[in-house]
Amino acid sequence: MAIVRNGTAPAIKGPAETFTGDVRIDIIFNPPAPARGGFGIVNFEPGARTNWHTHPLGQILYVTQGTGWTQCEGGEKTEIRAGDTVWCNCGRRHWHGATDTTAMQHIAITEAMDGSPVTWMEPVPDEVYLAGPVKKD
Repeated sequence: MAIVRNGTAPAIKGPAETFTGDVRIDIIFNPPAPARGGFGIVNFEPGARTNWHTHPLGQILYVTQGTGWTQCEGGEKTEIRAGDTVWCNCGRRHWHGATDTTAMQHIAITEAMDGSPVTWMEPVPDEVYLAGPVKKD
C-alpha cells in the first residue's frame, strides 16, 4: 500500500513544449508498472491551454474549479465548468484549457499504453482557441 500525503505531490510548471500560457501540474500519483493509470491536478490561468494531443486509452477530466473550453478536432469548442466530467475518446485529437478570461482547474486521469499516456502535437493557435461560437450546453 502507498499513501501520498497531502501537500507532498510534486508540482511542475506546464512545459512550453506542450502548453500555451501559465499552467501548473500537481502530479498526484503515477503508480509503478504493471499499473498503468495515473492522475494529476492541472491549473490553467486565463488564456492557458494544452497543445493538440491524443491519448491511446482515452482520458477523463473532472473540472474542479472555474470555467474552461475543450474541443475535439473538427468539433465544436465547448464550455466546461466546475462539476463537469469530460471523456476524451481514445486516439481522438483534442485540446482543453481555461477560457480567455477565467482560470480553470481539472483532475486528469489517464492510462498509459506501452509506457505512454499521451502523444503531444502542435500548439493550438489563437485563431482556433478564440474562434466562436462556444457550445454551452
